[in-house]
Amino acid sequence: MKTLGWGASWRIARRDLHAGFRGLRLLFLCLFLGVGTLAAIGSLTASITGEIAARGQTILGGDIEVQLTQRELDAGHRAALSRLGAFSETIRMRAMAQEAGDAGKGKSPAVLTELKGVDGAYPLYGALALQHGTYAPLPADRILIGPALAERLGVGRGDRLRYGQAIFTIADIIVDEPDRVGEGFTLGPVGIVSMEGLRRTQLIQPGSLFSSKYRIRLSPGEDAHALREGLEKRYATEGWEYKDRERAAPGTNRFIERMGQFLSLIGLTALIVAGIGVSNGVGSYLALKRGSLATMKILGATSADIERIYLLQLGAVAVVAILLGLGVGAIMPPAIVMLAGDVLPVQPGFRLHVQPLVTSAVYGLLIALIFTLPPLARARTAPAAALFRAAVDPRHGRDRRTLIGVGGAALMLVAIVLGTAREPLFAAAVLGATGAVLLLLLLLGRLVSLIARRVPWPRRPLLRLAIANLYRPGAQTGALVVALGLALTLFVTLAGIQTSLNAEIARTVPKKAPNLFILDLPSPSEAAFRTIVEKQSAGARLNIVPTLRGTVVAYAGQRVADLKEQPEGAWILRGERGVTYSATLPEGSVVTAGQWWPRDYSGPPLLSIDEEQAKALGVGVGDSMTVSVLGREIEARIASLRKVNWETMGFNYVLVFSPNTLATAPHSLTATISMAAGKAGEAQENAMTRVLLGAFPGASVIAVGEMIGQISGLLDQMTGAILWAASITILAGIAVLVGAIAASRQARTYDSVILKTLGATRAQVLGTQALEYGLLALMLAAVSLLLGTLAAWFVIVQIFAFNWSPDWGVVLGTLAGGAVLTLGIGLAGSIPMMSVRPARALRQL
Repeated sequence: MKTLGWGASWRIARRDLHAGFRGLRLLFLCLFLGVGTLAAIGSLTASITGEIAARGQTILGGDIEVQLTQRELDAGHRAALSRLGAFSETIRMRAMAQEAGDAGKGKSPAVLTELKGVDGAYPLYGALALQHGTYAPLPADRILIGPALAERLGVGRGDRLRYGQAIFTIADIIVDEPDRVGEGFTLGPVGIVSMEGLRRTQLIQPGSLFSSKYRIRLSPGEDAHALREGLEKRYATEGWEYKDRERAAPGTNRFIERMGQFLSLIGLTALIVAGIGVSNGVGSYLALKRGSLATMKILGATSADIERIYLLQLGAVAVVAILLGLGVGAIMPPAIVMLAGDVLPVQPGFRLHVQPLVTSAVYGLLIALIFTLPPLARARTAPAAALFRAAVDPRHGRDRRTLIGVGGAALMLVAIVLGTAREPLFAAAVLGATGAVLLLLLLLGRLVSLIARRVPWPRRPLLRLAIANLYRPGAQTGALVVALGLALTLFVTLAGIQTSLNAEIARTVPKKAPNLFILDLPSPSEAAFRTIVEKQSAGARLNIVPTLRGTVVAYAGQRVADLKEQPEGAWILRGERGVTYSATLPEGSVVTAGQWWPRDYSGPPLLSIDEEQAKALGVGVGDSMTVSVLGREIEARIASLRKVNWETMGFNYVLVFSPNTLATAPHSLTATISMAAGKAGEAQENAMTRVLLGAFPGASVIAVGEMIGQISGLLDQMTGAILWAASITILAGIAVLVGAIAASRQARTYDSVILKTLGATRAQVLGTQALEYGLLALMLAAVSLLLGTLAAWFVIVQIFAFNWSPDWGVVLGTLAGGAVLTLGIGLAGSIPMMSVRPARALRQL
């Protein structure tokens, strides 16, 4: 029999396709939501990372950067680097800003800031933008401050600030610091002075913590990456850190890329969930077309004709949904950037990023193909007579061609996800977990139908009808179980994540954290410091430790510089880390392997390392590790592994040396002070800060409450991003529920008409469906609680590395509220069936 060509099939498909996509709106909505979410997340990530890459020279402040901690370059090295190109030096350190005299209005007695000394060549790239003028090299008694510092101290142009032993007049307010992103995370607002002005403060003393950065601007055409690699080899033993313009802000880039990948996987999960809604929507649409399908087959249409006509219809709607989703996803990043304000590290402009858009489109097409082929195959292969009987005797078979098509599309989807993932194992775990949850819910749906078929019939007619609806011909129990299970699981997951993060900050940290951190105390002043604290706050608890900075340059006989790729999770190798020494086991640590050294140990250097980092590096007790401290490489034997209790907010060092190794090296002291709680404690904090800064002008005092506020804000932003992406998955789950209701519309309409003909009221018909959904929700509550709890635990413990401490009252309340919401949506979808008149419906059967 001759089949219709593609042109004739398209003409029939176009005439039959309603202008408003009636019957296919669920297909359109599911694909639009999923593709739009993926495109928005991918475009935003590409915009930020692309902006950082494009502005690499400005963000870094040069083409190459060499960084040292607690020391400056000697004259010989300085001269060698300056011969490579234009040369600029900056020094950055923490310092307390105080109002000098009566100039300020006085909102705070002292503010922790990042004090930055710059030379006359700064900046090599970009421009330092000011509120009232143009930047020029500063005199030794002038300072530029950030707007946050001006607001907190209530000062402006012409007012005076004290840093250490020097007083500065505020010359202007900073609008844009060109290399701000390249500086990394800071604890306070910035103040910029000249190098001469920084020397005037006398804050740089032996052992002070500061960073010296030397930027080089190369001639056009020079390869910065190759030159940086040459410097690393030439000065491999100096303990310097290097960056080039291609990776100006590696930490920021890494965070944005990982967060983007995580959110993209959530979006892909939403798209996969929405695919079930697509399948239900297509099944519902084809159910409405049974009469047309049967008529065409009776008139001689072949299976290939049916497939082409409806494949073109479904494909047209899918393409429109995907294109609109791509359009929304492409224009969303500028809106997100505008709403986020200063939260994002850079402010990227509008730009189309092809890769995330193409990837999102391919995902959408593959999902559409995977979930439309099975219902289309049933319509294509079913005989005309079987189509007329489908309401009471549905066909569930699959032909081999459909199975091959679905399997091939699924394999292609997995291959693209894993091939484009930054961490394929993590992506595979997310996809595997999503597939396992869906499979579990599908199997649970089969089990519910089987149990409902075998339970004794209750005497109450409405309850008997509700149970019968779970296994009658055409029942959508499997789809309903998937929809309700996904929605309830996501509600539990979000509640678990939110309450655990709140508990991490609101309950755990404040109870265990000290009141004040004191940084950069001169090492000879420990006795004087103890005396002042005891006099100011009797009974205050002190913890004082020596502080240095060091870089791991070798471990277990291999140089870090020679590694082609750093071990996964070994963040200890990324730049400098805090280093200390101690005769006794530090507070908050527990030895898990090896032994702690004796108090009077005087042998070769020994080292204790955090057990998690030791596992990441593959080292243990007895192995060697080389750490560069103040430019000197110290090879030590690992004597013990420790479990570090990071949540105490005390001094938790990854690397702790035996005292004989570093006691004679120039270093400063760091201390914590724990005082009374409540308002009296707050007053004591302010008084203690003033007294300590008067006695030790070079010290920095950090109020833990302010730091907790910064951490809380950061966590809130991360949580908000996760909740936003997960809400799309909830919408997809609701779409699945709507699709399941739509797919069973004809059967439920038939039941409703028969029941009303037999005298049932609308309330009784709706009550039957409410009982059906309620039974499903009760059976799914425990499963959803388990699955949602596991998902939330994974995010909190494995991704954020926090303690698992959900508020079970809120979690259970959210589960109950989610059940009521989804049941309400299900019943709302059934209300239109109540308006069908029995006489009219019976004539159409």
